[in-house]
Amino acid sequence: MRLVVLFSGGKDSVFAAFWALFQGFEPVLVTAVPEEYSMMFHHPNVQLAKEQAKMMGLAHSFVRVSEDNWHEKLKAELEKIGAEGIVTGAIASEYQRWKIEKLAQDLGIPTYSPLWHKQDELYQEMLDYLEIYIAAVSADGLDEKWLGKQLKELARNPPKNIHPFLEGGEGETFVADAPFFKSGIRIKNWKKTWDGVRGVAEIVVE
Repeated sequence: MRLVVLFSGGKDSVFAAFWALFQGFEPVLVTAVPEEYSMMFHHPNVQLAKEQAKMMGLAHSFVRVSEDNWHEKLKAELEKIGAEGIVTGAIASEYQRWKIEKLAQDLGIPTYSPLWHKQDELYQEMLDYLEIYIAAVSADGLDEKWLGKQLKELARNPPKNIHPFLEGGEGETFVADAPFFKSGIRIKNWKKTWDGVRGVAEIVVE
């Protein structure tokens, strides 16, 4: 069964891709490249999704989208691929889950959200097995010092009112290595931007 994994390169979509592999499906990764500060899609470091796909030995494609045309663009890409289902890394966002379910309904295929409301039971497993970095922050209590840090550092001492898994939209992540990667992505440096409220860490690779 050919399933399209909506893949950003963050912890949730990497875990979703692993789930699809573990279940014996044929996953194909599709990365939506959105406008900055998209309500629907992860933005930081998505250009490296193709490298992550290579590390997993999976087919991959990019689709450039806007807030207005993402539905039509993704529908056309999934039809071209011959998707028989959609896998998402959604954990808690009803907004995102409803939007993707509508896309699946239009295509006449099922959706799978293996992480849905399972953040508590999967949190430690992700920290133990995935090399996760904080690629963006956007919340009171998270400042520029967190950019480029490993998520496990935040987990040890999260600021007040910040979910240590960043599940309230407080930030975005990037996975550089995992047990099912052929090799990890070596991060040479970070190019950081900070506007006083939110910030992004772009990866410089070797």
